[in-house]
Amino acid sequence: MRPVPCSSDMDFGQSNLFGYIEDLQELTIIERPVRRSLKTPEEIERLTVDEELNDIERALYLLSSGQDVQGTSVVANLPVLMRQNPAETLRRVLPKIREVLHVAGVEMQLTAAVSFLTVLQDESVSIHTYSHSFLHIILQNLEHRDAGVSNAWLETLLAVIEALPKETIRHEILNPLVSKAQISQTLQSRLGSCKIMGKLANKFEAHIVKREILPLVKSLCQDVEYEVRTCMCRQLEHVAQGIGTELTKTVVLPELVELARDEGSSVRLAAFETLVNLLDMFDSDDRRQTVLPLVKSFCEKSFKADESILVSLSFHLGKLCNGLYGIFTPEQHLRFLEFYKKLCTLGLQQENGHNDNQLQLQTLEQEKKYISVRKNCAYNFPAMIVFVDPKNFHLELYSIFFCLCHDPEVPVRYTMAISFYEVAKLLNSGVYTIQKELVMLLQDESLEVLDALVGHLPEILELMINGGENNGSESKLLSIPDLISALTTAEQRAATSLKWRTHEKLLQKYACLPQILSSDQIYYRFLHRMLTIILTNNVLPVQKAAARTLCVYLRYNRKQEQRHEVIQKLIEQLGQGKSYWNRLRFLDTCEFIMELFSKSFFCKYFFLPVLELTHDPVANVRIKLCYLLPKVKSTLKIPTDKHLLQQLELCIRKLLCQEKDKDVLTIVKRTVLELDRMDISLDAEQLEKEKQQNEGRSANVNDKIFEKKRRDNKTSSVLAKSMTLTSSGSSSCTSTGKEDKKSKLVRSQSFSTQALHPKYSNIDKCSNKSSATGYTSSLSGMGKGCMLSFSDDSFRTRSTGNSGNATFSSSSSLIASRNSFNSADQKNNGNKESQSRKMSIKNRKSNS
Repeated sequence: MRPVPCSSDMDFGQSNLFGYIEDLQELTIIERPVRRSLKTPEEIERLTVDEELNDIERALYLLSSGQDVQGTSVVANLPVLMRQNPAETLRRVLPKIREVLHVAGVEMQLTAAVSFLTVLQDESVSIHTYSHSFLHIILQNLEHRDAGVSNAWLETLLAVIEALPKETIRHEILNPLVSKAQISQTLQSRLGSCKIMGKLANKFEAHIVKREILPLVKSLCQDVEYEVRTCMCRQLEHVAQGIGTELTKTVVLPELVELARDEGSSVRLAAFETLVNLLDMFDSDDRRQTVLPLVKSFCEKSFKADESILVSLSFHLGKLCNGLYGIFTPEQHLRFLEFYKKLCTLGLQQENGHNDNQLQLQTLEQEKKYISVRKNCAYNFPAMIVFVDPKNFHLELYSIFFCLCHDPEVPVRYTMAISFYEVAKLLNSGVYTIQKELVMLLQDESLEVLDALVGHLPEILELMINGGENNGSESKLLSIPDLISALTTAEQRAATSLKWRTHEKLLQKYACLPQILSSDQIYYRFLHRMLTIILTNNVLPVQKAAARTLCVYLRYNRKQEQRHEVIQKLIEQLGQGKSYWNRLRFLDTCEFIMELFSKSFFCKYFFLPVLELTHDPVANVRIKLCYLLPKVKSTLKIPTDKHLLQQLELCIRKLLCQEKDKDVLTIVKRTVLELDRMDISLDAEQLEKEKQQNEGRSANVNDKIFEKKRRDNKTSSVLAKSMTLTSSGSSSCTSTGKEDKKSKLVRSQSFSTQALHPKYSNIDKCSNKSSATGYTSSLSGMGKGCMLSFSDDSFRTRSTGNSGNATFSSSSSLIASRNSFNSADQKNNGNKESQSRKMSIKNRKSNS
């Protein structure tokens, strides 16, 4: 339909007017089916079903009085009914389906064939029950008048045969097959019999196949219809596998020889392909005396009278040449090689100025056939390298390899790109000879070719470097600039196309370049390009692929100046970039850095820049940061990174106290609980140093305690004497002393509880509870301020009145030592008090 022009350009002449009327008529024709598809109220009423009916009752109602589309939906839902209620479905629904299928249309028949196969695959019932209930329905519908329906039921039957027991197959399928394979039956029935016999040949022993199946096979191979002979010929491969090598030589091979000379081209093609597939079952004598003459005959006739076999011959030529390799004479070897070379250039002679008179006679169908032949030759190229021996590649096959890589048709070059890795592996040390073709395919104008080549690019480049070291290292070095230019060209072409998956794949494979190129070559030609892609590309998977490859380049760069420059650009242009999208990519890059680099490297350069994003104005950035925090914490080592842990805890505290976005706050709380369950790795060397220092400190403290005890023992006698002198005045001063102690106690309590909210006054008593409980209590008191007390690997929250300062507890070893000192002092003070009380009692008794 022509586009309607603008009003200013409209020409209302008679010819144009009739054109517009035709366009309007086309529009009305398009709209008519839409109007017809609308349902009238009466039709809607007939389609309405009572909602109170259960699944079985609804299915029966729709099959009985519903429309065809409703009955089809019931048949499609049969596997579900069998899973839910198999007994009722078999008893009530399946007989109704069997009844309806007699008059059902094509759509319901096709749906039933698929549903019956699904029931078998689901194993909703035993195979005995299935064969009793479903098999008869399948066999009845095999003779359907519609070929598509008949083939659908045949495919279901072939799948069912795999699961049926032998006795059931013999009685229900094999015995009726004898009559269905007769010449008096329909063509459709005989075609189905061919496929069934191919399936049955592997279900019975060889003597049963020989007695009951092979006579039918021979009969169908001699059928008057070429379609039947072709179908049976393709089943001979399965029959041969079922009867073994001896019977194959005496029964199947003669039939194949006769079918290979059949008047029908499709029969000859089927015979040739079956012969190739059965090549391993024939011994050397059969290959030399029977197979080889047939293959030579096929090759000779393919260019003259039987071009129908040309495509298949080119596809199987590699398998044929290697399968018959042991029986070839040198002359025959050369003849088959020349035949392959001729196929590789088939249809290209006129481009070189030859056969110009045939150019006009060459039809489009021939063009397609010739392209398929050259594509098959490219597919078989690795097999032909084995045929001629890799040592003779440059002499025998390099010119053909060059032609196939430069073929004007994309499918041929695409196939060469796929097989390039196999070729490189086979050439081994001679792989340097195909470097130019690698560079050429990397610069191919078709992205399909590039995509096929890139799949194994790291392995190909590794073979190029390792293989070229032993042969012509000088030429290898000269080809490196060309390789770099080809790689950059390929990336730029992929970047400017709409096929972002190819670009992503290319960037992922470019991570192998540090194994191939020098650090400076990567830095100046590829590394900055990766950073540009991260900053400018709009496709997320492409940006991530570039970020990871950039991290790999940074990982293998040993020049500190270049490393620092790249790190600084990552932090400034990504982490501190104006676009929130760049800041998100910075977090992705940091994730790759944690994957590829050491923990100390990340903590040194990226830990604090990551934490700075807790103040990011965009909620999505803060959310992504929260998801990343557990990985960030896992990079820390205690006690080396204790200051970084404190910074992490401070950021968490600020997020808990200051975050206003509900979604972010929810994720923060979830992240806090996850962080609390994490264990921080320990720095063994640093811990050993601190342990030695703590042991030295504790030894000095113990010496001081011992010296103090010794002095206390010396002065105990002096204290006893002085107590007798002061006992007389003690009673008068008792009340005064109690009031002083009470006032000190009140001041101490008020001071200790001044920084704590009354709700959390007993938080020290609860410090041994689970961390999750501590988080819950801290989050419930968010409204009145936050104060976090963190240990080395967990967080606990406390509430303060006005202060928001975070206090960090000391290490556990120091706390333990201080507790031991306090307990020792308390014991000493207790001993002194008990001694003084005993002395005062004695003095009172003496005074009384």
